[in-house]
Amino acid sequence: MNGFREIDPRELQDNVFRLIGSDWMLITAGDKESQNTMTASWGGLGYVWNYPVAYVVIRPQRYTYEFTEREDRMTLSFFDEEWRKALSYCGTHSGREEDKFAAAGISVEFTESGTPAISQARLIIEGKKIYADMLKEENFLDKDIIKSWYPASDYHRAYMLKIEHVFIKE
Repeated sequence: MNGFREIDPRELQDNVFRLIGSDWMLITAGDKESQNTMTASWGGLGYVWNYPVAYVVIRPQRYTYEFTEREDRMTLSFFDEEWRKALSYCGTHSGREEDKFAAAGISVEFTESGTPAISQARLIIEGKKIYADMLKEENFLDKDIIKSWYPASDYHRAYMLKIEHVFIKE
């Protein structure tokens, strides 16, 4: 990818709680013909089944969901603070109605596998889906989470991604 170099996932220096929970990320999926992105502040990074992994959750009513379901891979893009307005825009507007990339002032490029990624990011993680499942009401041990986050029973789909590539801006 132009302007990026690949690093091993173990070389990441970011605090993942700040990276995802405070700084936010764009989840991007699709192919060269069509793609979409959405802002997310829920997810994580870790190590499962002897793989470095990322996990994200996406509600089925989000337009990006169609792309994450259709494709095997997605990217998680992280930005410097100057891009906060673009991330906010991507979290409040739908790609169903407009070219959200152009409206937010961001552009797409593609990884070697053809997965869309955001050119303006400082860090991009490309992952391949290895597990997915809907969150289910009966599996919540803390029922207060349902009251707080799912009063309409619109549960997220959770995706576990094997991290295949990590790119940092040069």
